[in-house]
Amino acid sequence: MLTRRDILQKCVALGSVAIAPHFCPEAMLAVFQEREKQVRKPTPPDVLGPFYKRLTPMNNMLRAPGDPGVPLTLSGQVFNTRGDILPDAIIEIWQANHQGYYDLDGYRYRGKLQTDNSGAYGFESVIPGHYPDKSRICQHTHYLVIAPGHKTLVTQLYFATDPVFEGDPAKNYSRDPLIESPELIRPVMLTGDPNEVHAKVQFELCLELL
Repeated sequence: MLTRRDILQKCVALGSVAIAPHFCPEAMLAVFQEREKQVRKPTPPDVLGPFYKRLTPMNNMLRAPGDPGVPLTLSGQVFNTRGDILPDAIIEIWQANHQGYYDLDGYRYRGKLQTDNSGAYGFESVIPGHYPDKSRICQHTHYLVIAPGHKTLVTQLYFATDPVFEGDPAKNYSRDPLIESPELIRPVMLTGDPNEVHAKVQFELCLELL
């Protein structure tokens, strides 16, 4: 059972309340329990990789009309470990094209944006291909996320539909030695008819405070 002092200390530590001369223990406990529900785990990091390019322009439409591959919408929200939304985060992504090649001369399949007032973001791309030289096993999209007062997040998104996982990402994720956590493998929702399939992936991002 929490004492009055325990409740107050926990609430103050979580930033839920300021110290006041009079308070209700039951109300404080309710605030603490609600706040604790919102505490989030930070998104696992992953390697930056050799194909990152500086000065990526602000752009969330990575695919062009007629590009081969399955059209892909990447979306989600950015939070911190306290559960706060981050409306001023900058998200940068880059990936290979449908054939598994990066654009090293320009900025195809590279984009950047700032999250909106709800901490949300969205990119339009295609599902990346596997590397032709087999230097990487799984399809993936790179993420770099920056927000004031928070640690920079470098990570990667993987696709549960990747045939490498054989339908069981939780069991087979280690087939790619750079995937250290199955949390980075996200479900893929496929919509449309067989001739016009569109993929959608939700990827929530959680940053640690400095």
